[in-house]
Amino acid sequence: MPEKKTIERARRDRREGKAPTTQAGEFIREEMHHIREGKHGARSTKQAIAIGLSKARRAGVKLGSPPRSAKPATRKSAAYASRAARRGRRPSPKRGRAVERALQREGRAAASHEALARQAHRAARRRGPAARKAAARKAATTRKAA
Repeated sequence: MPEKKTIERARRDRREGKAPTTQAGEFIREEMHHIREGKHGARSTKQAIAIGLSKARRAGVKLGSPPRSAKPATRKSAAYASRAARRGRRPSPKRGRAVERALQREGRAAASHEALARQAHRAARRRGPAARKAAARKAATTRKAA
């Protein structure tokens, strides 16, 4: 269950008209904090991000479906999480405990600054130079006037 603060931040982002991915970023941020606090771990930064995205979908953030290149299991899981948001019920305590215990056995390095930087760099490389340039241009326009 996401923290109240995280849900508030995501709602504020939605009110401000920000993209669903930006709203989901709040849940990913929370996940990174949980790993750093030692609440649980993750095998990789990618897994930590996936957990955050799943939480966002369950909280009702209207994220798109995973890319066609994603595993069928991933696509199924994302669809399940989106449906769970519409149902509006909490996951069963048994399932929650099982997930929590499995994650507690994982390492904590997935949320390190180094690991996050590495993940961001790889994601940017996959997107290509034109997309990177467009992102930089967009970032420059949203930056506050100095």
